Amino acid sequence: MKTLQGNKYLWRLPQTDAQQVAQLAAQYNLSFSIAQTLLSRGFKTREDVDSFLFSSFERDVAHSSLMKDAQKSVERILFAIQHNEKILVFGDYDVDGITSSALMMICLLPLGAQVNFFLPNRARDGYGLSTKVVERAAANGYKLIITVDNGITAFAPAARAKELGIDLIITDHHRPHESVPEAFAIVNPNQTDCSYPFKTLAGVGVTFKLLSLLYELKGISLPSKAYELLLLGTIADVVPLLGENRFWVRYGLNYVNNADSLSLNVLKTNGKVSKAIIDASDIGFSIAPQINALGRLEDPRQGVKFLIGSDKKEVEEVGKVLLELNERRKEIERSIFNQVVQQIEEKKIDLATEKVIVAASRGWPAGVIGLVASRLVSAYGRPAILLHLTNDGIAKGSCRSIAEFNMFNALNSCKDLLHQFGGHSQAAGLSLSVDNLPKFKERLEQLVAEQLTPEDLQQKLRIDAQMNLGDLTQKFVSDMQHLQPFGNENPAPVFYAQDVVIVQKPTLLKDAHVKLSIFADGVIKPVIFFNRPELFEMLLSFGQDSFSLAAHVSENHWNGRVNIELTGIDISKE
Repeated sequence: MKTLQGNKYLWRLPQTDAQQVAQLAAQYNLSFSIAQTLLSRGFKTREDVDSFLFSSFERDVAHSSLMKDAQKSVERILFAIQHNEKILVFGDYDVDGITSSALMMICLLPLGAQVNFFLPNRARDGYGLSTKVVERAAANGYKLIITVDNGITAFAPAARAKELGIDLIITDHHRPHESVPEAFAIVNPNQTDCSYPFKTLAGVGVTFKLLSLLYELKGISLPSKAYELLLLGTIADVVPLLGENRFWVRYGLNYVNNADSLSLNVLKTNGKVSKAIIDASDIGFSIAPQINALGRLEDPRQGVKFLIGSDKKEVEEVGKVLLELNERRKEIERSIFNQVVQQIEEKKIDLATEKVIVAASRGWPAGVIGLVASRLVSAYGRPAILLHLTNDGIAKGSCRSIAEFNMFNALNSCKDLLHQFGGHSQAAGLSLSVDNLPKFKERLEQLVAEQLTPEDLQQKLRIDAQMNLGDLTQKFVSDMQHLQPFGNENPAPVFYAQDVVIVQKPTLLKDAHVKLSIFADGVIKPVIFFNRPELFEMLLSFGQDSFSLAAHVSENHWNGRVNIELTGIDISKE
C-alpha cells in the first residue's frame, strides 16, 4: 500500500485504477472523487455499488423470526398481555438503553400491557440487571422482566428470577461470554447459535426486531415514533452504519425530516441544529449527547419520559435540564482529558515505553470517562482505559481501543483479575479491585507487545480519493450524499489535494483552531483545522512552498447561506 507521512498521521493512499474510476463515474453520473471513494472502499462490481448506494428492505432486512428465541419471547409477551401480568422493562442508562426502553413502552402500552420500566442509576445501582431489582420486582408482583441493551452477563439475577418464578427475557447485543445466563429466552444476534445474518445491531435494533415480530403477529403497524427511537439509539451506540443498520438509519432520517417530533425539535434547538434536513452526523454530535447526559449525570428515567412525552411544556422543561447537563458534561470531559494529557506531558504516563493509556481517579464521574477514553484514542492512537475509584477499593472503568487491538478479547485474557467485564472489540466496560490494577496494566502491556507492531501503534489516516479544488461544486456535495449516512465503518470520506499553496496567511483562533486559504487548480478555498494549534507555526513557515492537504468536504449552513467548506485533518510536505 502506498503511504505518505503527514504531520500527525501516516496517510494510506487509495490504490485504484484510473480507468475503473472513469467507468464508474460515467455509469452512475458521479464526480470522479466520489467514484474513487467507492472503489477504494471495496465497492467494485455493479452489484456491490448498487447494494451500497440503494438500500432496500428486501435485500438488507432479514425477518425477525430468524433471531433465536424471538418467536418464543413474543408468545410469552402476548400471554402476559392476555392474562394481565405485570411486565417490567429493565434498560440501561445510555442512549441505546434509554431509546430501547422508550421503544418498549410506546409499543407495549397500546396493546394493553401492564408494563413499567426501570433504568438503573449509574452511581447508585451500577450497570445491568441485579438480583436486588429482581427481588423487588417479585415483591411487587411482576411475572415477566424484559431486559433491553443489557443482560447477557446477568447470571446471578437470571438464577434468582427463576427461583422467584419470574420469566426473564434478555434482549441484548453485547458479546456473550463462554456461556449465557439461564433465562426464559435470550434474543441476541451475537450468540453463536443464532441464525440471524446481521450481527451488529444496536440494543435498540434488537428491541425493534422483537417488537416488529410482535406487531406482525397482531397484524398491525408499529407506531411511527418507533423509527425515530431506532434511529437515535443506532447512531448513538456507534454500531457499523452498513447493511441493515444503514437501511434503518436512512429510513429513520427520512421519517424525522418529514415529521414533527416534540422531543427532537427541542434537541435540535438545544444543539443549534438549524438545517432543514438533518443527517446522521447532526444526531451523533449534537442531538444524542444531550440524551446521554441524563444517563451519565442524573436520573436516566427522565430520558424515556422526554422521548415519548406528548405534553409540550413538560418536554421543553426536561429539554432545558438536558441542555444544562450536557454543558456540564462537556466541562467535566474537558477537565478529565486535560488531566490525562498533563500526566502524559509530565511522563507520568510515558508513551515511549507504555503502549496502553491507563489512568484512574476518585474524582472522575464514571458516566463521562468513556467519552474521554475515546478522545484519548483519537489523540494518541493507543488503547485507553480510564477508571473511577470507589471508596470500597473497586476501580470501575471504560475501555476504548484501536482497530488493531481487540479489547474484549484482551479483557477475556485478564478475566482472572477482573470482577466483571463486557462490551465489544473497541469499546468495553470493566470493574476490578484497585489492588489488581498494576497486574492488569502489566498484562495488557504484554498482550499489546505480543499482538501489535510499531506500525500498528502509529496513527493512520485512510485517504479515500484525490480531489481537485475546482471540482468542489454543489454537484460534488450532492454526489457525496449518496454515501451517507456517515458513521462507524462508513466514515465521511477523506480527500487529499496535492501541490496546494497558501494565499491567505494562517490565523490562530481561540489558541486552538487554524484558519487559512489555499490555492490550487485555479481555485481559492478556505480551510479550517480544529484543535490543531501546533500546525500554526508550521504553516506560517511554508511561505509559497506547496504541500499536500488531507481534508473533509462539507456544507456549512449559516444565516440562510450554504457554503462548501474544507475541514483540514493533516498536512504533508513529502
